[in-house]
Amino acid sequence: MTDKDLLRGASDRALAVVLAVAKAPLAVLGLPLVPLQLLGYPLILVTVGVPLTLGATALARGYANLHRDLAGRVLGEQIPRPYRAPANRGPMTRVRTIATDPATWRDLAFLPLNAIVSVLFGFLPAALWASGALAMATPLLWQLGADGLAYLGIDERTPGGYVAVPLLATAHLALAWWATPRLVRVPALLARWLLAPSARAALSTRVRQLADSRADTVDAQAAELRRIERDLHDGAQARLVALGMSLGMAEELLARDPEAVRALLAEARESSSLALAELRGLVRGIHPPVLADRGLDGALRALALAHPLPVAVDVELAGRPQAPVESAAYFAAAEALTNVAKHSGATGAWLRVRHEAGVLRLVVGDDGRGGARADAGGGLRGIERRLAAFDGTLVITSPVGGPTTVTMELPCALSSEKTSSCSETA
Repeated sequence: MTDKDLLRGASDRALAVVLAVAKAPLAVLGLPLVPLQLLGYPLILVTVGVPLTLGATALARGYANLHRDLAGRVLGEQIPRPYRAPANRGPMTRVRTIATDPATWRDLAFLPLNAIVSVLFGFLPAALWASGALAMATPLLWQLGADGLAYLGIDERTPGGYVAVPLLATAHLALAWWATPRLVRVPALLARWLLAPSARAALSTRVRQLADSRADTVDAQAAELRRIERDLHDGAQARLVALGMSLGMAEELLARDPEAVRALLAEARESSSLALAELRGLVRGIHPPVLADRGLDGALRALALAHPLPVAVDVELAGRPQAPVESAAYFAAAEALTNVAKHSGATGAWLRVRHEAGVLRLVVGDDGRGGARADAGGGLRGIERRLAAFDGTLVITSPVGGPTTVTMELPCALSSEKTSSCSETA
């Protein structure tokens, strides 16, 4: 171990000891929350019991969330919140949800245990270092005492053990060095054990997420089918009906008015061309040919070229995702860029695509006015539902005044090692 590593290790341990001592009073402050919350349940039948229970639970959960964050920093991982979402049907329903939530009682069990463990393992590392330092200083104190007695004319032999005591003190300090990072982790491990979701709760949450995702997917597919039906009915179908009527009229006039037949045939030819163009547009909306031919890279570049604003494109993909994921990513990016053109008031946008750690990440940003939200019925909510079908996520960062950044992530694997890369402004 170099001197630099030794100094870094010493500073880390000193900081860990200080923080452990500082957290001990914080753990004790959580103890009054136990009787405060328990007091509300017997008083629920009285008017004061409901607000007391809701207020005490909010304080206890805020306190527990603080310890989740502190423990997550010590352990280097995030401890999720396991609470059930209360139904917005009135105070009594919320109280019932809280009372039947196992996480509520795990929080109550955590409060006294955390106070005991945090005080014990908060001061124990400091006590180890202090006792080790005192043991190291003992021979020096003995020598100073003997010198003082000799100065007063008292002949007093200094105690022995000038070699054994420093060796024992060194071993004591080495133990403190080794034990400090392990002891300060004990309260964090307790927090993870009691405050993290249990395996059953995690499974229930996952089942609920999958059920919600399935419902969103079914709704999105139904909406897409209605859109296709509407486009066919209002567009290509109407033109094909007009084409049939024109051909029928031409058949009736063929013998007596050739000029009128010629005009009807020209009209029919124009209707057939328009119907074909609308059918191609409809097929392109279902699965763009450029996506099948050139992959996500080429399709996004084509999308940026057709955008009314300049879009800087930066795509690096070592292969192609599976076709459903590729299609979902394309349409999500298309919807995000459409929102930029319609609502942002931006002068430019950018699109960045990467595949890292098994996740396809698309980031769309603009320099507009900001304030974007995934409201019900909006385009961003539609993106969220589309991504949820593939266990994907949507994160929106859009402060008022801008800029706006929309990050979309889709877990997936790439099909080949062929590298596709581009960076340009459309």
